[in-house]
Amino acid sequence: MILSNTETIPGSEITRHIGLVQGNTVRAKHVGRDLMAGLKNIVGGELRGYTELLEDARKEATARMIEAAQIRGANAIVNVRFSTSAITNGASELYVYGTAVVIA
Repeated sequence: MILSNTETIPGSEITRHIGLVQGNTVRAKHVGRDLMAGLKNIVGGELRGYTELLEDARKEATARMIEAAQIRGANAIVNVRFSTSAITNGASELYVYGTAVVIA
């Protein structure tokens, strides 16, 4: 599956437009990560626990979007975008969407 954040894939022709596909996941913070994040706020630096959490969420949401595209017969997804939103205190949604297409 080819993913692109542009409207086309250079060197390929879109032969069929399938439509919107999406994937999402909702993740909650971990108490241990919150404790370490609190300490990092004092001394500064990257919050690695949260970085890993977001990376895992992006991978899971993207895999769900790819699966949805494959079920519909696509071999590429163009115009891929990511979005996040707070669902409740301590939980966030990561949402990815794009346009499923067939390329030659």
